[in-house]
Amino acid sequence: MRDAGIVGRDAELAVLHAFVDRAEVGAAALALSGDAGVGKTALLDAAIAYARARGTRVLSASGAEFEAGIAFAGLHQLLSPLVPDDGAAKALGVALGMREGPPPSRAQVTDAVVEVLTADQPVLVTVDDLHWIDRPSTMVLADVVRRPSLRRTGLLVTVRAEYANPLDGADVHVVRPLTDEAAAAILRTRFPAMARQVVGRLVDDAQGNPLALLELPVSLTSAQQRGSSALPETLSLTERLRGVFAARVSALPASVRRTLLLPALEDRVRLDLVEVATGRRDLARAGRAGLVDVDREHGRVSFRHPLTRSAVVALSTSDERRRAHAVLARRLRDRPDRYAWHLGHTAAEPDEHIAGLLEQAAGRTHRRGDTAGAVAALLRAADLSPAGADRSRRLVEAAYLGAVAGGQLRRVPRLLDDAQRWDDDPAPDLGSAVAAAHYLLLSGEGDIETAHRLLTGALEMREGPLDTADSTVVEAVTTLGWVCYFGGRADLWHAFHGVVARLRPDVPTPVAFVRAFFGDPARTALPALGALDEAIAALDDRVAPIDVVRTSLVGIFVDRLAACREPLLRLRDRPEADHAVTVQLHALTLLGLERFHAGDWAQAEVFADEHVRLADDGGYQLLRCIGLYLQAMIAAGRGDEARVLDLTDRMVGWAAPRGVTLVSRLAAQARTLAALGRGDYDAAFRHASTVSPPGVFASHVPHALWFVLDLTESAVRTGRREEAAAHVAAAREARLGEISPRYRLLVDAAAAMAAPDEEAMPAFEAVLARPEVRQWPYEHGRVLLAHGERLRRARLNRQARVRLERAREVFDGLGATAWLARTSRELEAAGPHRADDGTELLTAQQRTIVRLAAEGLTNKQIAHRLFLSARTVATHLYQAFPKLGVTSRAGLRDALRRLPGREDEA
Repeated sequence: MRDAGIVGRDAELAVLHAFVDRAEVGAAALALSGDAGVGKTALLDAAIAYARARGTRVLSASGAEFEAGIAFAGLHQLLSPLVPDDGAAKALGVALGMREGPPPSRAQVTDAVVEVLTADQPVLVTVDDLHWIDRPSTMVLADVVRRPSLRRTGLLVTVRAEYANPLDGADVHVVRPLTDEAAAAILRTRFPAMARQVVGRLVDDAQGNPLALLELPVSLTSAQQRGSSALPETLSLTERLRGVFAARVSALPASVRRTLLLPALEDRVRLDLVEVATGRRDLARAGRAGLVDVDREHGRVSFRHPLTRSAVVALSTSDERRRAHAVLARRLRDRPDRYAWHLGHTAAEPDEHIAGLLEQAAGRTHRRGDTAGAVAALLRAADLSPAGADRSRRLVEAAYLGAVAGGQLRRVPRLLDDAQRWDDDPAPDLGSAVAAAHYLLLSGEGDIETAHRLLTGALEMREGPLDTADSTVVEAVTTLGWVCYFGGRADLWHAFHGVVARLRPDVPTPVAFVRAFFGDPARTALPALGALDEAIAALDDRVAPIDVVRTSLVGIFVDRLAACREPLLRLRDRPEADHAVTVQLHALTLLGLERFHAGDWAQAEVFADEHVRLADDGGYQLLRCIGLYLQAMIAAGRGDEARVLDLTDRMVGWAAPRGVTLVSRLAAQARTLAALGRGDYDAAFRHASTVSPPGVFASHVPHALWFVLDLTESAVRTGRREEAAAHVAAAREARLGEISPRYRLLVDAAAAMAAPDEEAMPAFEAVLARPEVRQWPYEHGRVLLAHGERLRRARLNRQARVRLERAREVFDGLGATAWLARTSRELEAAGPHRADDGTELLTAQQRTIVRLAAEGLTNKQIAHRLFLSARTVATHLYQAFPKLGVTSRAGLRDALRRLPGREDEA
């Protein structure tokens, strides 16, 4: 029985259920001990519900501080309805003030309680907050626990961890804080619209305390919950949380509270700085109160719970906070970013000097990957800017960072509106255009045309050459390239190429990469591969996260994702990753796609699901479609037709009205694979042809490279052999095989599929003989299946079974259900397996050709001697190799010696 609403407490619930079961037949006592707000009361309620469901009578009481001095107040709550008029239990009525009589002894009261509780029906006695129950009641309950005459009774109490357990005879179960996973699950359930990075922050601050998890969101605005507005460094506390975390703080002297304000405002402050500013005595007192840990060995002071830090700030005045910030600023001059931050909070009016320091700090913070911190510093700098133009510029920069990498997409329009109000220049600002373009592109708007028009218009307003030393110019041109890519139309790229021609003194690497690998890679990728490989090799921890992602992204269509995997994994595991949402989204896309090609579909699905959740949280509708694409590709490989249709319908339904052609092409790829898996080749050909027609790699359609094998196979299977041959010829002409080993595999496999049987057999063998083919299990399995099918149709069933059985192993390992079913049908058609008993011998002509090949003659020499074509010789050798159990000419001589009835003619 699992209790509804109780998350992450399976172990505790098991303990409680076992306790109630034990109390039904005997007597038991259990104390739940834990910190305030850790969930003891919720567990007590769960035990009560379980007991009542089993027919156990429940008697409950709850401790209160104001009643702690009233004798037997606790017993009165528990037992007043049950006190009889006669018998030994009359003493209980006197003790509770319900009857007249001589004062009973403690033993008499204990006997009376045992008599009342020992009845035919099992009883569960619960006391919440036992530490606040009056002492006489507590002493009687402790005596009751020890009485051997007690039957069919359970005593279940809760007590805070800082109090000693007053029930000496009771077992104690310590209720620990929730795990981070359980805490996040609670927040996602109760607050489904909360952004992922906000969930992460609250989980960190709550430290597994359920009360804090439920109360902290209440103190946030809706914009803060959605992630469109920044969270403060210290979270505000509700009244309930103040009661839990502020009580011990408020009881301290004012000097101690002021001492605690320093580590509360700077959580990495050194111990010596605190003690120099305030003295050691106050800090020691805070340590004895259980509020902080003082680590003298490492020179650190830290709060035992993050919300105690919030309580310290909440209980301080604005003047006290300003003075504390001033102390910290003076002490942290050697840390420029924190110095600027604290100095910014000492200012009561605009100050350009401080604003400039904050802006510089924001730049350094962003380069470290902490985009949220950079945005916060820029917004504070804008607040302190005396000049409207400076204020506007800093707001625009904050909007841009929030849109591109900070997970604050919904905040962008308001920041841009504020910036416009402070800017007297009517000309469109390039930084504003970049931020607005990102918002229009990535949000639910998905407005390709407007984003394109904004960027081209702002760039055209700049006369003459465009200076690549201006980072805003480079960012604007790069962003324009991304807009063109998502739009997927050649006419959008014309403006991009025109802008690139104006760049001086040269084309910067980010722009060059977008042009080479996203514009028209079938024609432009090869010359730039060396530069890309060097850039990927240089991806280490010193490279900014956004640059790691962008360098990895341009490797999508040229098969460089495997080389980027380690840098992307490191990026995903960085502490600030949750705050850089678009960076995280792109990293998940790339990791998922790499795992899909590597055949690790389970991990690819984990990345895809996480991607979709994160995009939903942040409102990134376009990037959400990329996550749906990954899910659809996995579903297509597994043969889940209904899921593929649902996912691709959602993708196209969002993308088509907005002109986001890229998403429609991705949907076409998933639909093509699903159709191939189920053997519907007409549908596969239709879907693949919508991306680029056979025989053509359409201009500015990078996705066409991914369809080399799919389009060729579907064309062959539907009798369109001329179209298939034309597509292979186009791939050869574009030199796709030189881009990567995987493209070489795809092109050569497509050529084998399009070739006539006498050429196809050795072509398939050549593809499958490459050691690297096993790096891509899905493609490997497809080539094995295609080869096996051709062999079976040529009535070479024994050889066919070898290929088909290997294909079945590959597809089974992938979980590719539809492809596995196709392979199994082919195996059935190939007939039962037969052992190699030497009965299936070579024909006379095959024996002659094999003998000559074993002597070292080439196919052309053998053909000349036997008056055959070289192609016929190749076919005979191809058919003979499996019969002899060899894979190359090198093994022919030994194989001939093993044949029964061999001939030794010279």
